[in-house]
Amino acid sequence: MTLGEFLSDRLLRIMIQLLCVTLAGLFLWATGTQTGVLVILLLALLLVFAAVQLSDFFRQRARLRELEAVLDGLDQKYLFAECVPSPKNLYERRLFDLTRRAGRAMTGAVSDAQASQREYREYVEQWVHEIKTPITAARLICRELDGDTRRKLTGELARIEEHVERALFYARAESPERDCVIRQTELSELVTQAVGNHRTLLIQSGVRVERGGLDCSVYTDEKWAVFILGQLLQNAARYRSEEPVITLSAKPLGKQIQLVVQDNGMGIPAHELSRVFDRGFTGSNGRVRGGSTGMGLYLCKRLAGFLELGLDISSVEGRGTTVTLTFPTKEAL
Repeated sequence: MTLGEFLSDRLLRIMIQLLCVTLAGLFLWATGTQTGVLVILLLALLLVFAAVQLSDFFRQRARLRELEAVLDGLDQKYLFAECVPSPKNLYERRLFDLTRRAGRAMTGAVSDAQASQREYREYVEQWVHEIKTPITAARLICRELDGDTRRKLTGELARIEEHVERALFYARAESPERDCVIRQTELSELVTQAVGNHRTLLIQSGVRVERGGLDCSVYTDEKWAVFILGQLLQNAARYRSEEPVITLSAKPLGKQIQLVVQDNGMGIPAHELSRVFDRGFTGSNGRVRGGSTGMGLYLCKRLAGFLELGLDISSVEGRGTTVTLTFPTKEAL
């Protein structure tokens, strides 16, 4: 709070006080008070008035700075009302009591929401764990089948696993900090894991994966980064061309590393490009090819924001799409 803001907030009160001083001066002058005495009295009143205003300004500014320090020191901001020092005057105490009551109600609501979120996440994790057992059994059965049937069933199981994985990461994305470990990671290892996780889809889609310049280190959470890369690979394979190629390459950008994922697929219409990160947006390609949930890129953008990664996309319809992930290096932290 600045002095100008303080005086502007009290403008009406200041004008009334100045009017009162003026009227008092006129009254004293009309009653025959000597000019010298009148001037001294008016100056004294103005000095007292200015001193009171300055005193209030410095007191309120100190109080605000104290409250800001308390708020900045809290990890859970909604507990602010429980931690601030009690005010001194009656009006502020009543206002503070009302604020604290509202804060306690909000704290209760937040606690209930966190408990529900935790239960939902635990349920999804348990569900994913249980559903992986029949998927594994189905894979073993597929090995005993021949030819085209085996290939089709294997592909369908791979798609089921993709949806299961996405559901798990969606639940975890509600509170990613619980599973986040930022450490130095080789970019080539992240790419190898992501490609390996989706090897069946890439092979069945006939996608050729090319890599270049990945011998560098970045700082990120390995699990989340591999998931993001996996979603990008899935999209490139799903919206592929007749001779699909995915190229993953890295290049330095100041104190950062950019990982470029480029494909030669269908591309995205220009008028849809600004919406691809929206939750549930499938676009015209998703409607044509089918099987799109509109959640993959939404989760990528959300997790990239949490990990403080840059995530940019460009595309030319009929020629392909380029997604750029920008990772921090040690020097950038």
